[in-house]
Amino acid sequence: MRARVLLTSCYTVEPGERREQRMAKVETRLTQELPESVLATLAEIGEEINASLDLDRVLSKMAILIKRLIDYEIFAVMLLDERSQMLFNRFAVGYSQEMMENWRVPVGQGISGAAAASRQPILVADVRNDPRYINSIDSVRSELAVPLLFKKQVIGVIDIQSSQVDYFTSEQQEILVLLAGRLATAIENARLFERARSQADTLLLLNEVGREASSILDVEALLRRAAELVKRVIDYQIMSIMLHDSVTNLFLQRLAVKYGQSTQGKLAVGFSEGIIGAAASSGLPVCVPDVTKDARYRMVNPETRSELAIPMIHKGNVVGVLDLESPQLNYFTEDHAQALSILAAQLAIALENARLYEKVARDEARMERELQAAQRMQGALLRPVPDEDFGVELAARILSAREVCGDLYDFLRYGPMRIGFGLGDVSGKGSAAALYGAVAIGILRSIAPQKLLPAELLRQLNQLICERRIEGRFMTFCFATWRKPTRKLRVANAGQTQPLLYRNGHCELLKLVGFPLGIYDDVTYEEWVMNLDPGDILVFQSDGLSEASDPDGKFFGISRLARLIEGNAALTPDQLADRLLAEVQEFTRGGAVTDDRTLVVMKVR
Repeated sequence: MRARVLLTSCYTVEPGERREQRMAKVETRLTQELPESVLATLAEIGEEINASLDLDRVLSKMAILIKRLIDYEIFAVMLLDERSQMLFNRFAVGYSQEMMENWRVPVGQGISGAAAASRQPILVADVRNDPRYINSIDSVRSELAVPLLFKKQVIGVIDIQSSQVDYFTSEQQEILVLLAGRLATAIENARLFERARSQADTLLLLNEVGREASSILDVEALLRRAAELVKRVIDYQIMSIMLHDSVTNLFLQRLAVKYGQSTQGKLAVGFSEGIIGAAASSGLPVCVPDVTKDARYRMVNPETRSELAIPMIHKGNVVGVLDLESPQLNYFTEDHAQALSILAAQLAIALENARLYEKVARDEARMERELQAAQRMQGALLRPVPDEDFGVELAARILSAREVCGDLYDFLRYGPMRIGFGLGDVSGKGSAAALYGAVAIGILRSIAPQKLLPAELLRQLNQLICERRIEGRFMTFCFATWRKPTRKLRVANAGQTQPLLYRNGHCELLKLVGFPLGIYDDVTYEEWVMNLDPGDILVFQSDGLSEASDPDGKFFGISRLARLIEGNAALTPDQLADRLLAEVQEFTRGGAVTDDRTLVVMKVR
């Protein structure tokens, strides 16, 4: 009691005295007059406060140490939610779990709320006689509430209660006031640490979420995954993903999630409609703590009380809006808006990538269908090998490097005893080369009724192609005619790979040259004429065979082709053509076909 008397008699507050000065005076007198055991406990409390940034640990230890000085029955540290102006239990001893989780006290109501509003400690000897008291536990009779002040702002209240009337003393009040100042600083330091750690965790999570989102290239899958990813950042109850439709200039609800259930929404919103439209038109987050007080709100979910709309922006364009709703007032915070803005930017990029991928996939599918149709058409343009008896056996093969190719061959019937055949190669590859080749075949067949000899056929074919000249395009072509009664072969060449002739056990190139078709209008061509004997073989081939390379970059070469023909001269033209293609493929060790490989083989019976 000695300390109590001294404090009561010596403690005075001069007019205009600041609270800090008063607290310094109290602290000085307390340290002078309190027993050493009490001072030791106060020192231990101070050390504990300064020793940790873990708020739960600090509050738990504080409760234990304060109980040495003040033998309370109920102890609570209530913190202030600035947005709702409600005090909630951050730590408590003596409360049920339900009260711990759900107890809320508005500032200005109850003993603790009054202490927060007045910024002064309140000591109530008998709560039954105080109209401010909110009955939470029937057995409570006395209560002491001390505000937690940090930089002159209320951040919470320390509240202790007892079942005994007039239990707490003014000295205990002063001790609790002294501890409250230190605890307020510790709480703010711990909060700052928690906020920094939470922000770091959120940034790591957002980075992880962004990487995951960017790996999804299907729009519908991305939207479903986005709902799950947003849930990892903020525990929402209702969410909509609105995507901009360039045709209608509206934001269409592509995904709606309500209490964990996903649905295909039907909502459509313009740039100036509702909270979603406000976020879209401004390009900024729109956070509404109470939708009933915002004229922009359009009621879709009657239970909604607060809403947060985040625009998804890609290259300056709003491509969508993330819209979150909650049945709780003031649910969404600035931290939510900041984190979701980062996530929305990542989702906007992922969404545009997915859209672009889908467009490319659609275009590729369309091109694939068109190429397959072109392949069928090109196959139909290639005439089958004639089965009439012209005194020779014929075979043709074409192996395309792509769906369609720039190589071609054709057979022209000049009558029952005479046949013409040729092999060509258009510059370039793919559909453009194939189309050019189709035009050339059409021109070739248009002049076939004239039954021209090879040199004259190439001259006229060149003139007609030059009339339809296409910049950067040309074609090489080798053409021959065979007459059965005389066994006479005529060959002319327009820049095509020189043909190979096998006779008398030896295979050699026919030294035939000439300008490719489609470059110069007025060109004449040389013609090679020779009589062939039974067993002689003529091979037309494209450079896709001789220039095929192995993994070391070595070409297959003309000489290797010649040796193969010599070693397999006894085969039929069909067998020889297949053998040559197989040997080339084996030489490349199964490598991809990079250039069209085409053969026409003639063997004299």
